[in-house]
Amino acid sequence: MNAAGSPAPTLIVTRPEPQAGDWVRRLAGRGVAARALPLLAVGPAPDPAPLLALRQALPQAALVMFVSPNAVLQAAAAGLWAAGWPAGLRAAATGPGSVEALKQAGVPEALIVAPAAGSAAFDSEHLWLRLRDEDWRDRAVWIVRGAGGRDWFADTLRAAGARVGLVQGYHRGEPAWGEAERAVLRAALDRPREHLWLLSSSEGLDWLDRQLPAGALAECRALATHPRIAERARAAGFGRVTPTDVGLDAAVAAVAAEASAPPPG
Repeated sequence: MNAAGSPAPTLIVTRPEPQAGDWVRRLAGRGVAARALPLLAVGPAPDPAPLLALRQALPQAALVMFVSPNAVLQAAAAGLWAAGWPAGLRAAATGPGSVEALKQAGVPEALIVAPAAGSAAFDSEHLWLRLRDEDWRDRAVWIVRGAGGRDWFADTLRAAGARVGLVQGYHRGEPAWGEAERAVLRAALDRPREHLWLLSSSEGLDWLDRQLPAGALAECRALATHPRIAERARAAGFGRVTPTDVGLDAAVAAVAAEASAPPPG
């Protein structure tokens, strides 16, 4: 509760499943009330052949970059390194969630490269800061991602002389909400002061924006884990958007801070 005795807001976790449910459970262990409301659905790539073909190329690669925890989870489930992670091959990630997923999937921590702790943002640009001083000429790099996405990291590596391959490791699509999810949405819109949205995907916000009438989010508060997501949330009509760091600790701290914040407007 805040100083006035009001309860902290319920955090709405919008990550895809199973991440959303895992976050809700972990937040409950930290004393934070949370509900899952996925704004994206994630599943295996529609064509597994390119991902399986990558298995043969891994030992010759200098780096494999995974764009998200979903990329790691789906690649691991498809058996990309079923025989063990190749010795000396580095795995790149843009944020702590992907780093943790890589470690849990058996990738040695010493071979994982990611933005430095305390970075201003966890994204491709800050990952490149850890790699830009190397000689990338004629070195093979693979990027495991969903269908499409930003090409900045691939373009930057190509400009540095690397041979870059892109592989679709998973599928992103619209979430299939049931009555439980629709009830979460109704509660969030009917009682916006009692809820706080945790936003981690601009694509998910695109889908949410299409479902709601104009002005539906005007009194809602949101946390955004990247400036691009914050910009998209404001365009979708959220009344207050607060930047936050990535990770569970940051979410817990942000809920405590928002508990005593005045309502939007």
